[in-house]
Amino acid sequence: MSGGIIETRRLLFRPWTEADAEALFKYASDPDVGPRAGWPPHTSVEDSLSVIRTFFANDHTWALELKETSEPIGCMGYYIYGESNIGIGENDAELGYWIAKPYWNQGLCTEALRAIIDYCFNKRGFLTLWSDFFVDNPASGRVMEKCGFRDTGAINWCSHLYRGDERPVKVMRLDYAL
Repeated sequence: MSGGIIETRRLLFRPWTEADAEALFKYASDPDVGPRAGWPPHTSVEDSLSVIRTFFANDHTWALELKETSEPIGCMGYYIYGESNIGIGENDAELGYWIAKPYWNQGLCTEALRAIIDYCFNKRGFLTLWSDFFVDNPASGRVMEKCGFRDTGAINWCSHLYRGDERPVKVMRLDYAL
């Protein structure tokens, strides 16, 4: 790897830095992006800087840097037992992600999700991976399905997420295959 935690053909997973605030604001202020992932659109560069400091400053949330431009164009990470809004086991993780609208429908989310699945199973040793998506954002569910996740049949309400009391999420699951 050249400078990132995870690397794919087009993406580098790297820690967020405060210097990323302007790029984050550029994409996270789009009203079509955040609400699909459960957070309100960012209203200022300072808002984005606060998100970097508060939510992205950990060892399991990464900027998705497009190698071609060296710009962060999305975010991917995982929650462990006790952090997840899904009732996961102690050896499980919940994955979450978003990508900037100009990069939708280019296979980047699928590429990134496959890479983090490999990392979580083979480097971190998780046994089951979970994820969920708002039912009004079926594209996110299709990305999960392409990567092997299966619908559990469970519907969840996430009151701590933006508009989470109004929109149900479908819970997806992927088990480690020996």
